[in-house]
Amino acid sequence: MKKYSIILVICFLGFTPLIAQNSSQELQSLILESFNYFPRIKELEQSELISNERLKNTRGNLLPAISGVVSYNYIDPISQTSFPAGPGITKNLQFQPNNNLNANITANYAFLDFGRLKTAIDKSKEELNFSKQNTLYNMSQLASQVANIYYNIIYLKKAIVIQDSIIHYFEQNKDVIQSKLSNGDALKIDVLNIQASIDNEINRKVDFENSLQKQLNLLEYTTGKRVVNQSEFSFAIKNVSAEEYINLAESQNVEYALIKSKIAQSEFDLKLNKKQLTPTLNATAAVGFRNGYQPDINENRFNYLAGVSLNVPIFSGLKTRSQIGVATYNLRQTELGLVSLKNNYKKDIKQSLSEIDANQTKLRNIESQIKAAQSVYQLTQIRYGNGVATFLDLSFASTTLQRALLNKLQYEFQLCSAKIELARLTGDKYW
Repeated sequence: MKKYSIILVICFLGFTPLIAQNSSQELQSLILESFNYFPRIKELEQSELISNERLKNTRGNLLPAISGVVSYNYIDPISQTSFPAGPGITKNLQFQPNNNLNANITANYAFLDFGRLKTAIDKSKEELNFSKQNTLYNMSQLASQVANIYYNIIYLKKAIVIQDSIIHYFEQNKDVIQSKLSNGDALKIDVLNIQASIDNEINRKVDFENSLQKQLNLLEYTTGKRVVNQSEFSFAIKNVSAEEYINLAESQNVEYALIKSKIAQSEFDLKLNKKQLTPTLNATAAVGFRNGYQPDINENRFNYLAGVSLNVPIFSGLKTRSQIGVATYNLRQTELGLVSLKNNYKKDIKQSLSEIDANQTKLRNIESQIKAAQSVYQLTQIRYGNGVATFLDLSFASTTLQRALLNKLQYEFQLCSAKIELARLTGDKYW
């Protein structure tokens, strides 16, 4: 039994966390691959292209609109009159030809709109900025998701190895007890109890393996990869105060940039609706050929025109006023959304810090529990070998040690997850 104890303790102590030298490189690589692999990011990049084209379309109004027209119309009857041209001679005078031809190039340009076009361009620019920020926001969310999957896989792999050591320990002790049973030094119930323990631990291992496969499937879904070589929870964060974390979130987190962009868009909406109450001054020019000019109405002749028009809104059934009201309320709602966002981030950051502190405290406490459990287990093993302790005592001591080691692994994983969440909240770019 002594050699089994040494094997078990060495196996468990092999899970003491070490500082990994290349802990983040594999994670960084997976996150960068997810940006190129995950379809949602490509979809958002297309949204950026659409917003950029909309900006070009709005900017196009800075140039005059030029169109060419070629038309033909046959008209009958037409306006005409008769007049005497001499003794006994009468001629017909047509005011337009039957065959009407017209070819011209027309240009229209609004050269004074009191800032309406400039505001529309500024709004389109902000919409493009929003699309870019939205892509960055989803990339940060995806990075956080990949990081959680990545460390979940590490946790489950380590948990499975611990389960294997537990099962191996029980199977070895089962052989010893069966030998004792043959010699009359053990009871049949001891064999049945240890077999029940083996079955229970195998089922626990199956649960871990099932969870591991699910996480590997998620990793493949987000990155196209199914391999994780790293084996340690090494995720570093800045060590600053809660207020500094909150300030970092406001300056770095893309979600803040998103809602600020929404506020800017709402401001431009309000400004644009107010511009609907201002007049516009338009210029029109055209040049081309057409017939219908006296004295030869069938001859195509060069012609041109130029003019200006002033459009002044007078009454629109109160629709413009209503649109201004809607835009005002939308702006106010978005501004309140920023206040809510700040409150939520303040709460979530403090919660994450509390999770980190709690798990660090648990890890400090669990070390003493593991040392105590190891001492109890070794003592019970010696007593069992001398026939003083029962197998139930030995099994209880072993289970206590095993659960303490599994708890330590759980706390390490929870600490790592809390750090990932804090990095997400503060907008820390760790890839």
